[in-house]
Amino acid sequence: MGRRPVFLAILAAALVLVPAAPVASAAPSRFDLDSADIPALQARMASGRLSAVGLTSTYLDRIHRIDGKVNAVLALNPSALGQAAASDARRRAHRLRGPLDGIPVLVKDNVDTRDQWTTAGSRALRSHPAADATLITRLRAAGAVILGKANLSEWANFRAAKPTSGWSGVGGQTNNPYVLDRNPCGSSAGSAAGVAASLAQVAIGSETDGSIVCPAGMTATVGHKPSLGLVSRTGVVPISAEQDTAGPIARNVVDVALTLSVLQGRDPSDPATLTYPRTQPKDYAKLLRPGVLRGARIGLWRLPVLGPATDAIMTSARDSLVKAGATVVDVTLPYQDRLGELEFPALLTEFHRDIDAYLATRPAGPRSLAELIAYNRADPLEQTCFAGQELFEQALAAPPPSDPGYLAGRAELTDLSRRSLDETLAAHGLDAIASPTNPPAWKTDCAVGDNDVIPSSTPAAVAGYPDVTVPAGFAGPLPVGISFMGARWSDARMLALAADFERVAPARVPPRYLPTSPS
Repeated sequence: MGRRPVFLAILAAALVLVPAAPVASAAPSRFDLDSADIPALQARMASGRLSAVGLTSTYLDRIHRIDGKVNAVLALNPSALGQAAASDARRRAHRLRGPLDGIPVLVKDNVDTRDQWTTAGSRALRSHPAADATLITRLRAAGAVILGKANLSEWANFRAAKPTSGWSGVGGQTNNPYVLDRNPCGSSAGSAAGVAASLAQVAIGSETDGSIVCPAGMTATVGHKPSLGLVSRTGVVPISAEQDTAGPIARNVVDVALTLSVLQGRDPSDPATLTYPRTQPKDYAKLLRPGVLRGARIGLWRLPVLGPATDAIMTSARDSLVKAGATVVDVTLPYQDRLGELEFPALLTEFHRDIDAYLATRPAGPRSLAELIAYNRADPLEQTCFAGQELFEQALAAPPPSDPGYLAGRAELTDLSRRSLDETLAAHGLDAIASPTNPPAWKTDCAVGDNDVIPSSTPAAVAGYPDVTVPAGFAGPLPVGISFMGARWSDARMLALAADFERVAPARVPPRYLPTSPS
C-alpha cells in the first residue's frame, strides 16, 4: 500500500489518458493553483482552458513533487484519472452534476472508500471496508474526483494518553507545511496539511473535539465542523456518536460551502441526521455575500491562555470586525471547567460502544476493541512514535452505555455545553461567538507528545453546534485561525460571517516549507 508505487502507476496512466494540450493548460505556471477556487476552476473548464483530467494530473504531479516534505497523502486512488475522464465526458455531453464535478478531493483515511483501504491510520485495519461511507456516495454522485486518502492522527488521537498529532502507524508523521518541524495538529492532519500545500482542492476531515478546526487553523486553511446531524457519519470510523461529525477543509470559504452543500442531508443509517431541518439551504455558497458583518454582533472569547502572540492576532481580528461594521463584545463562556471534567469519561464509554459496532461492519480485521489492543501489543511498528494505548485500555474498562453514572454525566455534559453557547448568545444578542482556533504550532516530538490544551473547540463540539475557522494571521511564520461558532443549524450564517471576514481581513499566504523556525 505504499504511496510511491501507486503514484507511478497513476502517472503512467496519465501519459496515455492526458493529451498534451489539457496538461499544459493545467500547469501551475498558467494560473495560481493555490488561490484558484472551485468557481474559477469550473469557469476555466467551461471555456476549454482546463479539463478535469488536466486538473487531476496537476494535483498528482504536485503530490509527487511536494508531498515528500509534508507527508499528507497516505495513498493515492488508482482510479482518480478515470474519474476525471468521466467528468470530462459528462461535460462534453452537457450532463455535469454540479460545481464539484471534476474537482479533486482528498479524504481522511477514517472515511470508508470501497476502492481503497480505510485504516484510521492503524496497521490493524489494512483492508477494504464493505462499502463507501454515505458522504463518499454523495461526493461520487456529485462528480467529485476521489484523489486519495489523507494521513491522520491514528485512531483520531484516541489511543494514547500523550499522542503526537499527525502520526499514524500506516502513514508516519504529517508535517506542517509552513514550518516542517512543527505539528499540523490533529486528527485531520493530512487533510488540512494537504490542502494547505495545494495537494488537493478540497479535503474531508472529521471531528470529535477540535480535529477539523485545529488542523485548519494551524495550516492557514478554512475548516467547517458542521452541526451534528448535518452530515452523515455512516462509514466513518467513530469515537462518539454523540459528538462525531465530518466536514470540509479548503483554502477558501466558498469551496467549503460548495462541498458542504453536497455532503449534507438525511441518512436513514445515521439517526442524528433525522433531525436535519428541511429548511436548511441547498446551496451555502449562494449566501456568501459581501457586507454580512455590517450590523452583526460578535462575542469575542479571547482565551489569553493561548499566549500573547495569539492574543495580539485576536486584537487585530477585532479591529477588522469593527472596521467591517460589526459590534464586538468581549465574552467568557460559562461552565468550561465542568465540561472538561465530564467529556473524557463520556467519550471512553462511547468509544467502546461505537468502535465495536463499526468493526462488526468490516469484512476483515479485528472485531472488537479488545482485539485492537491485542494487535497493538504484538506489532512493534505500532509503537515507533508513541507506545501507549492507555485510552483503548481505559475505554475497555469503562462503564457500559446503560450505566446510570454515564447517562447522567452525558446528559449534564450536553446540557451545559449547549447552555454555554445559547446563554452567551442570548445575553448579548449575538450572531456568533468568535475565538482563537489555535496557538502557533508546537514542535513535533514523539518523546513528549502534543502541547494541545486548546479549549476553544469544546463548546461547539460537545453541543453539536457549528464551528468555522478561517485564517486570522501569523505568529512569525506560523498560522493562527479565528473560529465562528453559533447556534445549532446556523451553519449558513457562520459560513457567511467567516467569508466576509476572509474578504475584509485576508490573512492566508502559501506555505514556504521552512525546515525550522526559532520562534
